[in-house]
Amino acid sequence: MDPAVGVTLQTLNSVEQVFDGLTRNDKQNVPQPAIAKSWTISKDLKTYIFTLRDAYWTNGTPVTAYDFEYAWKRVLNPEFAAEGAYYLYNVYGGLAFNTSIKVGTKYYAQAVDAKGNPLTKKVAGKDVPVPNMAKEIDPNKNVGVKALDAKTLKVYLQTPTPYFLNLTAFGMLMPVCKAVVSTNDKWASDVKTYVSDGPFMLTQWSHNDKMVFVKNPTYWDKDAVKLTKITYLMVTDEATALSMYQSGQLDAAISVPLSELPKLVASGDAQILPYLELSDWIVNTTKKPFNDVRVRKALALATDRKGITSILRDGSRPAMAFIPPGIPDAVPGTDFRTIGGSYFKDNDIVTAKALLAQAGYPNGKGFPAFTILIGPSSISSSIAEAAQQMWKKNLGITCTLRVEEGGVLSDDEKNLNYDIARVVWIADYADPTTFLDLYVTGSLNSRTGWSNKSYDALLAKAKVTVNPKARMAILHAAETIIMTDMPILPIFYGVNPVLLSKHVKNFFDSTLGTLDWKNAYMG
Repeated sequence: MDPAVGVTLQTLNSVEQVFDGLTRNDKQNVPQPAIAKSWTISKDLKTYIFTLRDAYWTNGTPVTAYDFEYAWKRVLNPEFAAEGAYYLYNVYGGLAFNTSIKVGTKYYAQAVDAKGNPLTKKVAGKDVPVPNMAKEIDPNKNVGVKALDAKTLKVYLQTPTPYFLNLTAFGMLMPVCKAVVSTNDKWASDVKTYVSDGPFMLTQWSHNDKMVFVKNPTYWDKDAVKLTKITYLMVTDEATALSMYQSGQLDAAISVPLSELPKLVASGDAQILPYLELSDWIVNTTKKPFNDVRVRKALALATDRKGITSILRDGSRPAMAFIPPGIPDAVPGTDFRTIGGSYFKDNDIVTAKALLAQAGYPNGKGFPAFTILIGPSSISSSIAEAAQQMWKKNLGITCTLRVEEGGVLSDDEKNLNYDIARVVWIADYADPTTFLDLYVTGSLNSRTGWSNKSYDALLAKAKVTVNPKARMAILHAAETIIMTDMPILPIFYGVNPVLLSKHVKNFFDSTLGTLDWKNAYMG
C-alpha cells in the first residue's frame, strides 16, 4: 500500500482510493486538477510549475510541495530500489540518480570505459558497478523536482514529454507525508500509522482477507464523495466471488468466470469494459532454441488467435501487433494501431512450419520439450492449454504448463527461469511508450533477455522529438523492430469484464485499469 512500491493493478487500485496526486484522471483519462489547483508550462515544454491548493493528510497536517519532492526522490533513490522508478526518468536527472552508486553518504555515476561501457568489478563472485568518484550526483541539486515553497512545486524535465501530466495522476507519483514516512519505514504496513490524502482513508486491513475504507473527512473535495464506506474482500477464486455476488455479499467483483460471462452480461450483472491491454507470451531469448528468431516467429504464426478469443467469449480481439488499439497517433482522431496495421497473419501455419524447418526442426523433429509459465487464473489456463494444443498440432512440438503464484512467478520471470510465460500489460497512460519502454535495454520489466541497440536508440530519439508526427513515426519504427525480433508474441488485446450491481451508480473503471470510487454512489 506504499505508492512507491505498488506496481500491481491490485495495489494501484487500492492506492487510487486513498491518495490524490497533482492531478486525477477524469472518465476520458484526461488529467484534471487535484492537489495541484493549477499549473504553467514553459514554451520549451520542459518546465512545469504546479500551484497546490489547501489540502490535508489524514493526520490533519497540510499536504505540501515538500511532500511531493520527497516522494518522487524517494522513488528514484537507488537504495529504495522501486520497481517503477522509470516512471520518473523523464524528470531531469531522474535516470542518473536512480542508477547511481552510493559511497558513504554520497551518490556517484557509474564509471565507464573508453567505449562508454559500464565498468564493474568482482566482489564475492558477483559483478559490482564501479563508481566514478569525479561525478557526484546530488539529489538536492541534480534532480529536476524542487519545492519552491509549501504551495509551489517546480518540475524540470529531461526532454519534452507529451504525456507528463498523465503521469502525475499515476500511483507511483503520489505524494507521501514526509514527516511520517521519513521517520518510519514500516508506515504503510499498519493502519495506525498509515497516512494518505485521498477521497477515502484506510481504517481496517486484515492481510489476505479484507480492507475497509471510509470517507476521508479531511479530503479537499469531500463534498463530491458520496460513499461512506468501501470494503474490499480478498477473494481470489472467481466462482467464489460470483457466488458471493449472487448472494448479496458483494456489490462488485473484478473477475468473472468465463463460462458464466455471456449469461451474466445478458442479465445485466456483468459489464465488459474497454481496456488498453495486451496479453502476450514473453520468450526467454537467452535459452536455446528460443534464441533463434525463426523459432519465436514460428510459435507466433502457429497460434490461432481467433480460436483463443472465441474460447474467452469476452470481446477480446486477436493481436497481430504490439500496441493495442485506443492509443492516439499524431493527428487528432487517428489511432496508432490503425495506422500501424498488422505485422503478421494469424494462424499462418504454412509459414510457421517453414520457419521451424529452417531453424533445424522439420515438423518439430528434435525440438526439446519446454514449459509455459502461467499464473493461477482460469483464463491463463485456458489460453495456455489452447496454445499447447495448437503448437502440438501445427508444429509437432510438446510443452507442459507450470502454474505459479504472483511473487514466485514474477521472480522466475526476472531471473529468466522460464521458457515461455504469459504476461498481461495494461497501459499506465495513453501513449505508445507505455508499452515500448518496457523492452528498452535494462528495463526491469523486459524479462526476456532481449536487447536491441537500434530499438533503444529510436526510443531515446523519440524522447527528444517535439514534432508529434515525427515522434510517432519514430515509435512506429521501434514497434517494427520488436515485431521483427519477436521477444514477445502478441496473443490478444484484452477487455475488462466486471460484476457490478445495478445499485452501483457512476462507477468508473478506466481503460488504464484504474478503479476510482470517488464519484460513485448507491442508488
